[in-house]
Amino acid sequence: METLEYLMSGFQVALMPKNLMLAFVGAFIGTIVGMLPGLGPINGVALLLPFAFALGLPADSALILLAAVYLGCEYGGRISAILLNVPGDAAAIMSTLDGYPLAKQGKAGIALSLSAASSFVGSLIATIGVVLFAPLLAHWAIAFGPAEYFVLMVFAITCLSGLVSDQPVKTGVAALIGLGLVMVGVDAVTGVYRFTFDSINLSDGIQFTTIVIGFFSVSEILIMLEHTEKGQKALEQGKRTLFNLKELLFSLGAIVRSGVAGFFIGILPGAGATIASAMSYTNEKKIAGKEGHFGNGDLRGIAAPEAANNASACGSFIPMLTLGVPGSGTTAVMMGALTLYNITPGPQLFSEQPDIVWGLIASLFIGNVILLILNIPLVGFFAKLLNVPNYILIPAIAAVSFVGVYAIHSTTFDLILMVCLGIFGYILRKLNFPLSALILGYVLGELMESSLRRALSISQGDVSILFNGVIVQALWVLSAFMVLLPIYRWLRRRKAA
Repeated sequence: METLEYLMSGFQVALMPKNLMLAFVGAFIGTIVGMLPGLGPINGVALLLPFAFALGLPADSALILLAAVYLGCEYGGRISAILLNVPGDAAAIMSTLDGYPLAKQGKAGIALSLSAASSFVGSLIATIGVVLFAPLLAHWAIAFGPAEYFVLMVFAITCLSGLVSDQPVKTGVAALIGLGLVMVGVDAVTGVYRFTFDSINLSDGIQFTTIVIGFFSVSEILIMLEHTEKGQKALEQGKRTLFNLKELLFSLGAIVRSGVAGFFIGILPGAGATIASAMSYTNEKKIAGKEGHFGNGDLRGIAAPEAANNASACGSFIPMLTLGVPGSGTTAVMMGALTLYNITPGPQLFSEQPDIVWGLIASLFIGNVILLILNIPLVGFFAKLLNVPNYILIPAIAAVSFVGVYAIHSTTFDLILMVCLGIFGYILRKLNFPLSALILGYVLGELMESSLRRALSISQGDVSILFNGVIVQALWVLSAFMVLLPIYRWLRRRKAA
């Protein structure tokens, strides 16, 4: 009852006309930013943070605005992933696997509307979880140390090789390429230059925006040009722009399971929506078995990652609010917003600043409703992008891609690197290497390396720390299962033949 009273007081804060307007503005801006390739929620929140402070917004209003931007970006990332096969951010990578095939089948509107509904349900599940279990789950999350995080990353990559693709070797090689790309730049611990080839432009490493736009956007442009030469017309929009009850019920189990899983993964500091969407996708593919059409336009393949990444986004607020530990890169930026107001996140925040905490939690409910109302009517408008002929669409995608990459460092080197990576990505796609595994390997690589380094520092170089503990051992067993699963399936097919 006490929790409900706090929540009701939070709704009083969130439903104030000014805060309601800020939630709407943040949701709209977040959706637009999310659909632009390479920007993502971190950039969206970072761009709005100085404006919130400059406008003199109080702490609760500023957090409500930034939270709405965060959720809006998670919604918006699916739009370009489904329509153009270009994920708006890393969390939307898995949405390309079935979203774009659905668009090519004339079901773009169905995919967009179902993904919006899935995002809403996933966020709703996670927000309820935040209300009920925040203090309890915060203590559970802190049990994950560097060793646990390293093995969790190993498990995430083996999941990709074991379940996402019918070609586990190529998937594993693609993930290793991604891990190799993240090693470029100055070593954060020793200060040694790694794989920079004496180029000062590579000293900061290869930026995520350059990677994702190069491999996805530029390679997609080349694929589209190839098809245009053969006389391919624009993709058909399809007659329906909304899913029906049958399609919703077909995907409902995947949505609920992925929402719950995404919430728990989101609680883990640093795990984030990328891991949540990847694990949920692989889990649903395993559950579907031979009856699934994952990778060829299965509705559950778009519903599961969308529910998971939005649930993870909401779940990441738990460690931020209760422990003062950012649950994701975006919540790390939001923690910076709190420090601007001389507010220290942590266990005392619930008792010292209840209006801010519960106002933020209540705004998550409101923001998700706003995003659902905002996104569903716009499905038809977004789907019409498919009717744009290639001779207009290709230059538009190229322009957005080049501007997005150039805006990072304002150097032509990044543009040249982007084009080179795009050509490399085009070759990999022609050889049926999954680019999603490569990008996920890159995204997970930095956290994987830093966790390994920290674990070995704690143990003074003793590798046994990577095998001690119930959580670590359970993750190693699951990882081994994921490695052996493709071998078992290959032997089974060979025996059947």
